[in-house]
Amino acid sequence: MNKFQALGLNERLLRAIESLGFTEPTPIQQEAIPQLISENRDLIGLAQTGTGKTAAFGLPLLQKIDMGKRYPQALILAPTRELCVQITKDLVNYGENMDGFATVAVYGGASIMEQIRSIKRGVHVVVATPGRLIDLINRKALNLGQVEIVVLDEADEMLNMGFKEDIDFILSNTPDHRNTWLFSATMPREVRQIAESYMSDPIQLSVGKRESGNENIEHVYYVVRAKDRYLALKRIVDANPDVFGIVFCRTKIESQEVAEHLIRDGYNADSLHGDLSQQQRDKVMARYRERALQLLVATDVAARGIDVQDVTHVINYNLPDELENYMHRSGRTARAGKKGISISIINIKEVSKIRQIERSLKRTFLAAKVPEGIAVCEKQLMHLVKRVHDVEVNEKEIAPYLDAIYSELNDLEKDELIRRFVSIEFNRFLEYYRKAPDLNVDAQSSRNSSEPNAGYRAAGPRMFVSIGSRDGLDKGKLLRFLCDETGERGTSFGRIDVKGVYSFVDVLDDKLESVMKKIHGIEYAGRVLRTEVSSDSPSSGSGRSRGGSSRGDGGSRDGGSRGGERRGGGGYSGGGDRERRSYGGGRDSGRSSSDRSSSGGSRGFSSGGGRDRDKSRSGDLEKRDDSRSNDFGRRDDSRSSSREETPQNSRKEKFSKW
Repeated sequence: MNKFQALGLNERLLRAIESLGFTEPTPIQQEAIPQLISENRDLIGLAQTGTGKTAAFGLPLLQKIDMGKRYPQALILAPTRELCVQITKDLVNYGENMDGFATVAVYGGASIMEQIRSIKRGVHVVVATPGRLIDLINRKALNLGQVEIVVLDEADEMLNMGFKEDIDFILSNTPDHRNTWLFSATMPREVRQIAESYMSDPIQLSVGKRESGNENIEHVYYVVRAKDRYLALKRIVDANPDVFGIVFCRTKIESQEVAEHLIRDGYNADSLHGDLSQQQRDKVMARYRERALQLLVATDVAARGIDVQDVTHVINYNLPDELENYMHRSGRTARAGKKGISISIINIKEVSKIRQIERSLKRTFLAAKVPEGIAVCEKQLMHLVKRVHDVEVNEKEIAPYLDAIYSELNDLEKDELIRRFVSIEFNRFLEYYRKAPDLNVDAQSSRNSSEPNAGYRAAGPRMFVSIGSRDGLDKGKLLRFLCDETGERGTSFGRIDVKGVYSFVDVLDDKLESVMKKIHGIEYAGRVLRTEVSSDSPSSGSGRSRGGSSRGDGGSRDGGSRGGERRGGGGYSGGGDRERRSYGGGRDSGRSSSDRSSSGGSRGFSSGGGRDRDKSRSGDLEKRDDSRSNDFGRRDDSRSSSREETPQNSRKEKFSKW
């Protein structure tokens, strides 16, 4: 028995939802539909993304429509074009048995003249984004004076996107006696203000625990170095061969770059963001719904309204700034009662954000490890074997070729044939992942102590580094910088003393050479970073030099000789663009000390009796942009850690991709 029958829907709507395969209403539908059908009242419905809110307001709205009146009787406002189109398609499906039912989607990026013509032909329901709707109102092309029902869908997101004044203007153009139905995943102060201003004694429904999220979603996070974020993404995707997911990025530029790199590396991926034309967006979404794409890389705003069934994974390439956005992201999976996984790729500094989300959702996130290369190979191998086992053989089409195939393979025994067959694909992944590094970072290296790395007390040499508090650093930030840049754990570093424009760090003796090599010569906050081994006394100018002009080029260490010497290009410029680094000025073959000194000052200290501050340094230096390491798109392609050959590149037909 179809349980929708008990909600009071008419026969035409019941036949439509039965043909769509709906047999059991969701909690928000069970609560909202009977009340919206039986009463002419305002309503506030709070429910998480993916819980069936469109049917909860769409079905009773259609039942209240007078089919004999060919003017807008209902208005539905949505924050994005995708959601606007999706709601319109759902209404058409629900109303397939309602002869003459007409609705129109009104949104920017599409032909406004075609939308005006549709309105003039007569429509019962208008589904609109605020901007285009206001344009039509100002053109006198749409009259809302006879609207009886206004639905605000995803109200919290519309207000987050700055549509408060637009909503005020639109509602002021509708009759006072209308009913307003407000649906939202959250109830921030701005949404309450809308309710108080434009609603009268509303019915209030809240389905599920507030800000608890979907119980069918498993939340997982991986801790990696910021510069390894893209490599971690690829490895996670490869370890889940059946993934059909959405990758969320913070910005349009980042989503475009991530998608381009995935495409270049052989994955079925594309991007969805606000800079695409409506035609491009429609094309991308059509390919994704048809599963011609395996990964959709999107921004938060662009992904609103994506209602695609069976999304297996949501991957947060970067965590969003707001909890509500995390909930909306994760709500793209586990829809209609199914299960899904929300994955977050974070760096060590973002572990605290995960803890905040856990407390807000009252859910425990799983701390997972990025799989090792051999584990990925095993997953891909078994996925191939399963595909071979389950493939449907087209006997008629393949029959003409079987004799030639049998003849070619006749000299191979069954076991040998199997080994060779699976090796064709397995060898490519094995070669790629044979020397794959461990991408995981120990989250425990981030301490809550007020003294960063206070647990380390082993004696070790002190490293001088030419950045300090004037560069926006404190002990914790400097430690995180060192861990991110060198790949070392926090236990490799000891006591940290941060001065104005330089700092001292204790480093384990067996790690010192590697640490100094990795950070010497890079650029941070506009300054080329220098390192050397210090004596025990911070004020002393003695000690072995690492990376100085005396290292290999025979240069003098007289006072001031390093002041004008530039060493190697910078990875830590303000925008985070990484270029090739050189370790030690003396290793630039073919260049004399005078050549190097003419290329620009290093804004450091002279190595004479004291360390004089560089007078050319003006103003406060910019703080490092935390996203610098994520912006891999501008890194030097020669860096093996982020431009290694991917197995998918060896041929377009992928080992595991659909």
